[in-house]
Amino acid sequence: MPLESAPVDYVPILIQLAVAAGFGISTIIITHLIGPKVRTENKLSSFESGVEVIGNARQPFSIKYFLVAILFVIFDIEVIFMYPWAVNFREFGMQGLIEMFIFMGLLLLGFIYILKKKALDWH
Repeated sequence: MPLESAPVDYVPILIQLAVAAGFGISTIIITHLIGPKVRTENKLSSFESGVEVIGNARQPFSIKYFLVAILFVIFDIEVIFMYPWAVNFREFGMQGLIEMFIFMGLLLLGFIYILKKKALDWH
């Protein structure tokens, strides 16, 4: 007998979403209403960890930083896919093991491609 879900089963989720959205909206509105309204030049200036701002913030930035960040995110996602597999390792059996080897092989090929293209070299 297949399990069927009724619309009433989603009521707790909708209540949680409404409470979360209500909390966020009410917090923003309340802080805007009761917060200080003093606007001085010192308050409106940029603040970065207590360091005085020098120069323009629109300076050219090395693309290598962004490339490494994107590659980190891509390869970090593999952990998200590996965790459920590791938890259910015994249930998946040999077929699950083979599929994980294929997945890891594809990731390894991508990593080798990145190394061959010298995407991680900072020179």
